Amino acid sequence: MSKTNYYTEEGLQKLREELDQLIRVERPSISQQIAEARDKGDLSENAEYAAAKDAQGLLELKISKLQELVQHARIIDESKLDTSKVFVLSTVVIKNLKNNKEMKYTLVPEQEADLKSGKLSVTSPIAQGLLGKKVGDTVEVQVPAGKIPFEIVDITR
Repeated sequence: MSKTNYYTEEGLQKLREELDQLIRVERPSISQQIAEARDKGDLSENAEYAAAKDAQGLLELKISKLQELVQHARIIDESKLDTSKVFVLSTVVIKNLKNNKEMKYTLVPEQEADLKSGKLSVTSPIAQGLLGKKVGDTVEVQVPAGKIPFEIVDITR
């Protein structure tokens, strides 16, 4: 039994586009490479053929995994989320109480995390410490550098 994976509409669309790219472009390309390598003669000593077959196996595995993810994907309905507490898809402004720096993160499903664009995985230590908290709450988060106290300054969607 596979677990349900939660995505934003944008995240699920990216997943579907990647799957489509693999099926429509990558799969035919590898099939062509195999055909070209097969035409070169003896397959027992044909390194190009072996490499193409290995690449095909890896591609089919990736396609299979993506198809399973899409099949079990559920879109998070933002309209039903509570805005008074930190949950998935909350945009949170937090203040590091050690150095008084403010940071802004949007908590997203793990597959959509991108720290450069401020998207923090809900499975990260900081997000785990923030989940369920309200504006004004102070939390101590255990990170590799030690415990860091944060204050929740603002929560939006």
